[in-house]
Amino acid sequence: MELTKYHSLQKLPSAQGTIFYKLGAAGLEESYQLLADAINGSTTRALDLNAGVGVVSLALKNLGAKVLAVEERRASCRALQATAKDHAAIKTSCAPPWQLNQTGFETAALVLGAERGNDWVNMQLNAAAYALDMGGALWLAGNRKAGFERYFKWARKLLGRGQIVSRNKDTRIAVLQKTQTVPKPSPQEFLINTKLRGHELRFYTLPGVFSANEIDPASRLLLDFLPKKVAGEEILDLGAGYGALSLPLALDGAKVTLVEQSLVAVISSRNNFANANATARILHSDVDEALQKEDLFDIVVSNPPFHIGGHVVLDVAKAFVAAAHSRLRPGGRFYLVANPFLKYESWMQNLFGNVHEHITGRYKVLSAIKQ
Repeated sequence: MELTKYHSLQKLPSAQGTIFYKLGAAGLEESYQLLADAINGSTTRALDLNAGVGVVSLALKNLGAKVLAVEERRASCRALQATAKDHAAIKTSCAPPWQLNQTGFETAALVLGAERGNDWVNMQLNAAAYALDMGGALWLAGNRKAGFERYFKWARKLLGRGQIVSRNKDTRIAVLQKTQTVPKPSPQEFLINTKLRGHELRFYTLPGVFSANEIDPASRLLLDFLPKKVAGEEILDLGAGYGALSLPLALDGAKVTLVEQSLVAVISSRNNFANANATARILHSDVDEALQKEDLFDIVVSNPPFHIGGHVVLDVAKAFVAAAHSRLRPGGRFYLVANPFLKYESWMQNLFGNVHEHITGRYKVLSAIKQ
């Protein structure tokens, strides 16, 4: 995949109006479309708390509301900001749900991010409920196979009353009314004590990050395989999460740059580096979008994501391989860990002209050298 294609924004028509979309962005899944179609009633001030690319925000705007659209995933933020640029009634905020400081909304809309875990959903629900005026309405969308009935019960206990108003295959839409006071949300951090590359480490993780309760075994495998001596090497960690790969490399003397599209993971990694008295450049980035043109590296490491909104989507993984090739100096090395069924070998061979498979089994480690 060409990086220019990955990073480009596309204008798309929708039933609610023109939106912008890009590869790697969430917000066009069925739950967003069905929620946008279902929302009704009169409202003047509305919150879209997991906004994606802005489909639901447009629906709220069309009801006459001034809308605050909140999204923390960088690819979706980029598309959402482009969508909102054409609509003065929509303001955007790239932030985690618990950092929402505004209240007094008559209506809130939320597509549940169940693929990111119960604690993330709990934070989403608490933030939406807290932001609503008493008597305000929360429109909720999700998939029954991803726990919607359970989450709906949580929301009803939090807000006071509600009902499911639409069932379309596996997608459910509910509307709830706030009838009781809701405390301001505050995320509970998780603590991981572990040993990586000989370093005794503590990682603090926020709700919604990948592998929040333990170091991902694929990352452990990749760390064991990387060169033992990395002091002075400039290393780029693509999709860095909360820093499980990068922090031990930094403590080994490498100059590390982390790029990660989840803002909660970026916040977690910044806290982890600070707590370990380690230095790094940590960027909220859609693949390599936040890097400068001249940024080049000796080593690129990655445990790439291959899900968007709970679905297997390989656009981001392909862009990671392209970014690794683009950002390496001649002679630089790319190390990647992946599930065996994902065919990274052909993508790496096409770009690098070489690929080496080192371990097979539950995971595989692949490497390539830039010629």
